[in-house]
Amino acid sequence: MNTVGFIGAGNMGYAIMKGIAASALASETKLSAFDPAADKQERLAELGVTVCKTGAEVLNTCKYVFLAVKPQMFDTVLDEIGSAVTEDTVIVSIAAGITAEYIRSKTLPDAKVILVMPNTPLLLGVGASALAKSEPTTDEEFATVCSFFDACGISATLPENKMKEIIAINGSSPAFIYLFAKAFVDYAAKEGIAKETALPLFAQSLIGSAKMLTDSGYSIEELIKMVSSPGGTTLAGLDELYKGELEKTVDAACTACTRRAYELSK
Repeated sequence: MNTVGFIGAGNMGYAIMKGIAASALASETKLSAFDPAADKQERLAELGVTVCKTGAEVLNTCKYVFLAVKPQMFDTVLDEIGSAVTEDTVIVSIAAGITAEYIRSKTLPDAKVILVMPNTPLLLGVGASALAKSEPTTDEEFATVCSFFDACGISATLPENKMKEIIAINGSSPAFIYLFAKAFVDYAAKEGIAKETALPLFAQSLIGSAKMLTDSGYSIEELIKMVSSPGGTTLAGLDELYKGELEKTVDAACTACTRRAYELSK
């Protein structure tokens, strides 16, 4: 039986717990959590999660401990739980910019730490999470944590020194995609097409395009060409995107995201 605890039960922490509870892992996993907010405690109980009174209680009863709090809360949380961390504890951090070294400086010099960059689609069970293992975490322990995130979508393994760079790719990118979607919906409204019509059509186009990227076997360049008839409407639109240097803008956005991650790192 895997004992899994969460300190923090906000949207991301709750989404992971919900994914585990709804998966085949539920029968072999005991979930516990601590969050001071009464409303969050209520929904934890409804999910069948054991509600703890303190973060230290989570550490005392669980092997795998998820730190699902905002980066600015880490000092407070780690000061509270630091003395309860043992050599057997596996700490899982889902906060941007928090390093394994920083967690060890507040707990044990050889604490087992796994860094994760999840994204908000975990709330619907279709998340994309990047994970990095650091010594002395075992391969078996890392595989167990990966299985928790696979229950909420898909996961990928990265070296620890790329966890800041990946933020733009899967952590922040949903916001970039939403902004892209807003531009299309705004254009539709300008042309007299209701949001109720345009948004589902564009959203399904995103879903279908994503499936083509992952399942069709074609390269990105080949997929673009498949939509682009010579002299047609798509090429006319693509010409404007190229003029606006969309690819350079995306690169600049990702670079800014990574730079900020290093600024926040501790």
